[in-house]
Amino acid sequence: MTKFTIFDDTNAPAEAKATLRSVKSKYGFIPNLMGELAASPSALEAYTTLSAVYGQTSLTPIEQQVVLLTTSYENNCDYCMAAHSTVSLSVGLDREILLAIREGREIEEDRRLEALRRFTIAVVRQRGLVENSDVETFMEAGFTKANILDVVTGVTLKTLSNYTNHIAETKLDDAFEAMKWSKPILQHAD
Repeated sequence: MTKFTIFDDTNAPAEAKATLRSVKSKYGFIPNLMGELAASPSALEAYTTLSAVYGQTSLTPIEQQVVLLTTSYENNCDYCMAAHSTVSLSVGLDREILLAIREGREIEEDRRLEALRRFTIAVVRQRGLVENSDVETFMEAGFTKANILDVVTGVTLKTLSNYTNHIAETKLDDAFEAMKWSKPILQHAD
C-alpha cells in the first residue's frame, strides 16, 4: 500500500493551499482525493480546472454524471462511484438509472442515457479507438460531434481521479459513505 498524505488548506504545499481553500469553500470540506492530489499542486490544479471546464460542456449535469459514473464503473473506482453517486442524486439523476449504472446494467428507463453509457464504455474500453458504428449509434441517439469530445473530456477527468484513487487507496469520505460501492460480479459482459 502506498500511503499518501491527505493534505488540508493548512499543511499542503504552498502552491496548493489556495486551490484547497477554494475546494473547501465550494464543498464545505476537502474531499480526500483533493487532499491527496495536493501533494502535486499541478495535479490538483489539473483536476480542479478540468472539473470546472467539464461542467461547462454541452452535456447536461445528469449526462455529465452518467459519463463520470460509467468511467468510474469501468475503471473499478469505488471512491469515485460513491462520490458521483452522491452528486448525481443531487443533480436529479433518477435512482433507478443510478442503480443500473452502479450494477453495470442497461439503462432501460432512458434510451438516450443508455446510448451515452454505451458510448462512454466504448471510449474507455477501446482507449478512444471506437468503431464508426459506436459513433453512429451515439449520434443517432441525438448527440453531436461536440458531445463526443465532451465524453472524451469526462473520461479524461475521471481517469485522472480513478487512477489516483487506485494508487493512493483513497479512504472514502464520510460525506459519500451512504453511497459506498464495490463492483458487482457480473455473469455477462456488455
